[in-house]
Amino acid sequence: MIITDTHTHLYSEAFDEDRTEMIERALQQGVSRFFIPAIDSNYTESMLDLEKKYPDHMFLMMGVHPTHVKDNYKDELKHVEEMLAKRKFYAVGEIGIDLYWDKSTLSIQQEAFKYQIQLAKKYKLPIVIHCRDAFDEVFEVLESEKSEDLFGVFHCFTGTFEQAYQAISYNMKLGIGGVSTFKNGKIDKFLSEIDLEHIVLETDSPYLAPTPYRGKRNESVYIIKVLEKLSYIYNRSEEDIAAITTQNSKNVFKV
Repeated sequence: MIITDTHTHLYSEAFDEDRTEMIERALQQGVSRFFIPAIDSNYTESMLDLEKKYPDHMFLMMGVHPTHVKDNYKDELKHVEEMLAKRKFYAVGEIGIDLYWDKSTLSIQQEAFKYQIQLAKKYKLPIVIHCRDAFDEVFEVLESEKSEDLFGVFHCFTGTFEQAYQAISYNMKLGIGGVSTFKNGKIDKFLSEIDLEHIVLETDSPYLAPTPYRGKRNESVYIIKVLEKLSYIYNRSEEDIAAITTQNSKNVFKV
């Protein structure tokens, strides 16, 4: 059984003490494809080191996370552009809009989001969207960029049924992770009405650990708990869910 974690921050400082062991735990359970989102230029070197150490398992993205769109955002976007021109990446991400922490940066977040979508189109890459307290704002940008060459993953999807279909209408898969296992996660109530072809699995580790690890450090092996939950929701075997969602990830990331 091959399991794909489409969103995991394996370079995070949270793993500095036991990164190798943590990755080995996941590999032993069949989690063998790890898609690594960027945050900003400070993490580029660590991401490249991961790829060097696990060349058959790590697939890197490039982008500026919306909460890191600050005064120096133009320098960060330049770094993204230079890296995309220099070497292979599998997506532009994670990018988007986050109004949970700071609403004052909305206009530059929108500008950075749009610019990075255009870079993704230039390189024929998928985008991986971060959206927090900003569905309307994200959809507005997606609507303005809607086209055949706009596609990707709506990471950590936590919206309503209607928002799920709106995301899918922009050629987005829904990234489903630990929130689906929460008692108050809500998405488990309607997920069965969304065809599995629109779903990919993720952890967003070290964040958003699934039940029964909620509140603790998340890691990629815990994607097994998401798999179990989706197996229950869809009334399909875990092997089926793993195979379908891995194939969906291949369709998006072309690897």
